[in-house]
Amino acid sequence: MKSTLVDITDEPKLSLRKQLREEGLELTFDGCFVRWMRDNPKCPRNWSTPRKIYDAGLVCILDLFVTASSTAGAAAAAKAKDEYHLDSTVAIFCFVTLFLLGQSLGNIVLPPWSESFGRKRIYIISSGISCICSLVIGFLHSLPGAIIMRILAGIFSAVPGTVVGGTIEDLFDTRARIWVVFFWTVASNIGLIIGPIMSSFIIEALDWRWVFYVYAIILAGITGFLCFIKESRSACVLSNEVNRLRRVIPDIPPPLNHDHSPDMKTFVTESLFRPAQLFFREPIIFTISMMISVAMSLIYIFTEALQPIYESMGFSASQASLIFMAIGLGTCVSTLTRILDCYIYNRRQSRNLPIKPEHKLAGLAIGAPFLAIGLWWFGWTIPPKVEGPNVPWIVPTLSLVLVGYALTELDTVLYAYISDSYLSYSASATAAVAVMRGLLSATFPLFTKQMFGKLGANIAVSILATIATLFCIVPPLFLCYGERIRRRSQFAKYSWEIQDEIGKDEDDI
Repeated sequence: MKSTLVDITDEPKLSLRKQLREEGLELTFDGCFVRWMRDNPKCPRNWSTPRKIYDAGLVCILDLFVTASSTAGAAAAAKAKDEYHLDSTVAIFCFVTLFLLGQSLGNIVLPPWSESFGRKRIYIISSGISCICSLVIGFLHSLPGAIIMRILAGIFSAVPGTVVGGTIEDLFDTRARIWVVFFWTVASNIGLIIGPIMSSFIIEALDWRWVFYVYAIILAGITGFLCFIKESRSACVLSNEVNRLRRVIPDIPPPLNHDHSPDMKTFVTESLFRPAQLFFREPIIFTISMMISVAMSLIYIFTEALQPIYESMGFSASQASLIFMAIGLGTCVSTLTRILDCYIYNRRQSRNLPIKPEHKLAGLAIGAPFLAIGLWWFGWTIPPKVEGPNVPWIVPTLSLVLVGYALTELDTVLYAYISDSYLSYSASATAAVAVMRGLLSATFPLFTKQMFGKLGANIAVSILATIATLFCIVPPLFLCYGERIRRRSQFAKYSWEIQDEIGKDEDDI
């Protein structure tokens, strides 16, 4: 009798498992949920390389131009202040600070939304609204209207800046992420750099409103191409697949989805406050947030301070904007460090050694001291303390190559560390970093002119160099204690358990 009962209860389950296997799916160990089989081509990690390149490349390009529109605001504000009769600080507040404050608000809401409801739709919406906002700012001769549009554009600019990290984790394994996160960081940093250059030349040739017209045209084109990407959030794709099969297999269990939000109340209470939880409860996220925020705020400080420094050396406004290319050159040099990362990865893999997030921190160990060296070098080779033909403009400019390299390394390595450590929660973890980054980036431009004016460029840059010197403590701490901290982390530990359950193939442990 006992044997008969086993046959009766097991046969339907065996039949269900067989049907699911034919679709590239399987039951979890407890039999309560459906998950991907590791080789299912519909799972985002198993998509074709061209598909991954198109989707990841396009959202990185979106991040590039949305980021460029943020730093372009400083040059636009310098001209718009005369039309709207504003003080320079107030103009910066309206066109730069409010955009970045809006971005911080968007960083709280939109990344958790993408984790619960999918990524594709939010990309299209954010790009489209950013396009409309830029167009309205150009056409509308109204300061309140420009302010509202700038805030709204800032809110939706949070999407590429944070959600792209989640998309990369959706599509690529730990080895591929070495390069993909690097390309994303380079795209974002190039956006920061070309913003002042583009805006300076556009304003010189046309008018400050054309800065926003140009970005509207570019974003309109990107929005059209985004319509052809695929949803990459694995849990959402799995849910759609199970819903399709439910027409054929009515008794199929629900899909495994740890981020399921049955209603808006659940989304608000559990998902919306996840970035805040990560920021205040995770030492890794808190440290990375402060480090990236201060480091990347340097670009916004430079949009205010760099051009006056070089104009004092005899450069025109548009010529001075080209100095940002030195930072861009440093960004390209970071390619050498990614080659080093690959060497470390391949060496450990060939010896059958585990690949842990800490094994990809070489760029942080190099970049942190380079940032301090570059800023000290720059601070004491510029006017007013250093003037005359004995120190030509190329001397401080070369230091900016080191700064550009360091900023790219910090950005690339620390975001990759988040992605490798927090996996399925990487978008929310990135959002926690981005909120602090947005707040500091919004604040620094408001007192940059006063700081450089009262203290002088040499002392002002030396203060930044001192902070950068303190950052040199972080690399040895992460290298020595990072794994121990991760193992005590509720989110990092749980995220790894999720990866095992949904069937993603990871090389690291």
